[in-house]
Amino acid sequence: MTQEHIHCLILGSGPAGYTAAIYAARAGIKPVVYQGPQVGGQLTITNDVENYPGYPEGVNGPQMMVDFQKQAERFGTDIRNGLATSVDFSNSDALKVIIDDTHEITADAIIIATGASAKWLGLEGERKFMYAGVSACAVCDGYFYRGKDVIVVGAGDTACEEATYLSKLCKKVYMIVRKDEMRASKIMQKRVLNTPNIEILWNSETQEITGIDAVAGAIIKNNKTGELRELQVDGFFVAIGHKPNTDIFEKQIVLDEAGYILTLPGTTKTSVEGVFAAGDVQDTIYRQAVTAAGTGCMAALDLERYLAAKEVTVV
Repeated sequence: MTQEHIHCLILGSGPAGYTAAIYAARAGIKPVVYQGPQVGGQLTITNDVENYPGYPEGVNGPQMMVDFQKQAERFGTDIRNGLATSVDFSNSDALKVIIDDTHEITADAIIIATGASAKWLGLEGERKFMYAGVSACAVCDGYFYRGKDVIVVGAGDTACEEATYLSKLCKKVYMIVRKDEMRASKIMQKRVLNTPNIEILWNSETQEITGIDAVAGAIIKNNKTGELRELQVDGFFVAIGHKPNTDIFEKQIVLDEAGYILTLPGTTKTSVEGVFAAGDVQDTIYRQAVTAAGTGCMAALDLERYLAAKEVTVV
């Protein structure tokens, strides 16, 4: 196994990771970024981004991440392909990360920006229409469905929030709930139930997403009666939760019950000295590109101050 020591290691290549790299590189810390399995993060499955400042005409999600990467590289960031497969944070003076089971890195400080992945239903139509009507973020994509009919799948607080948000933009919102009750908080359920243009289909599951080049509808099955109903919709929003990409950090760092990294409020500091977390991997509330980028900036500044306090000299 090859070995290497670096000053600043960043795991992840979404808005948080690239922003952290830009700040760290401009501070002369010479960051190394490992892009992980999904280069560019969740924005690479987002077609049009219209709510990120600086792009008045909007921008294609994958292109936006190319722009971020080029900016990080401009200041000297070493960007590499590879996946962190295990870590050892037992020694904060030599934080250890194994890449692809073949390369061992020790780092003076680490920024974790591995993000969170949306959970999907596993339907063929989700893949087929990923850029043409299927979404996992109403705030990101709801604007494109103004005056149209859409479906939201889910029964938790996130699904209720998505449905309520979309109800302000869309003509009709169908909410597909698998059981005869929701697991969302009472206040969120009340908001949905009191919204006239939200129709809840209880005891229901999606059998198929229909369409040719884009979503045109969905076939919904009542799992008690077996009845099939075809809905004509333009958008299909999956809101069954996210899974933080933190499996390799279990027992190495403090996580919450859902697996998100816990950070000290107002900072990006984790339970391990010298390890910082930014972006969706530690954000259970906002999950937006702009907030991820903001915490990426915070992480780089926290890391810079940490190295200065330890009197680490970057050469």
